[in-house]
Amino acid sequence: MWRGAIAFGLVNIGVRIHAATADHDYRFHQVHREDHGRIQHKRVCSECGREVDYDDIVKGYETADGKLVVLDSEDFRTLPIRTDRAIDVLECVPAEQVDPTYFQNTYYLAPEKNAGRPYALLREALKRTERMAVVKITMRQREVLAAVRPVEDVLVLHTMLWPDEIRTPDFDVAEDDPGLSSRELDMAASLVEAMAADFDATAFTDDYQRALGDLIEAKAEGTEPPEETVEAPEEEQVVDLTTALERSIRHSGATGPSRSRPSQRTNHRHLSPHSATTYPDRKSVV
Repeated sequence: MWRGAIAFGLVNIGVRIHAATADHDYRFHQVHREDHGRIQHKRVCSECGREVDYDDIVKGYETADGKLVVLDSEDFRTLPIRTDRAIDVLECVPAEQVDPTYFQNTYYLAPEKNAGRPYALLREALKRTERMAVVKITMRQREVLAAVRPVEDVLVLHTMLWPDEIRTPDFDVAEDDPGLSSRELDMAASLVEAMAADFDATAFTDDYQRALGDLIEAKAEGTEPPEETVEAPEEEQVVDLTTALERSIRHSGATGPSRSRPSQRTNHRHLSPHSATTYPDRKSVV
């Protein structure tokens, strides 16, 4: 989907970008209940009422005082955006300093045919220093901030939000000192330890999507869909925070962390970050 080079100082590393993720949602069409005809959405002007061709559509931005500013393709071509296929490394920062809130989409960077050695050099240098590279890249006619980090043998690029796109919480949060007792803190820490586990994404399943797939399959075959039963958790009256913690610790100690059981349709095994979980009649999901 993109081909260019990482500019790492004076070292150029030819790379190709591949999408690293794909959602597993089912894509539905809007259809008429009566005859199942597809619903069409037409581009109609609210002023003249006529249907408008794509060539006659431009972009409009409404200012705070209600004025409409119209921009066409020529206006966008005047903007200062890089046209060369470069991923410029701006700096290399400690990985723990980049808040995950900034991350948007994830892509794999694959080395070009003759770029294996410098590609491996950047990957191993980032691993050794435990840092990620903050970069700029032009994608889809926009300048994008991104981070490049090593994952096993692959360099992964995460597009990022700009700082002014991150909202500041404007709601009331817990007080710095809400009067928690040392006993409550100790019990909460014990509960965290009781629920501790090594993260394995394949241990969790999207039960809703699985059930939706079963429903679609049954309707396509003209059979009765399987019944899905969801066990409601037993509700206990909680007197106070300490009692809730005590009961939670007892429950977690007996059952361990709560995870969705893997679907029988899924080949449940340990997968690397580059493996795929397969859903029925769907494309692979990374």
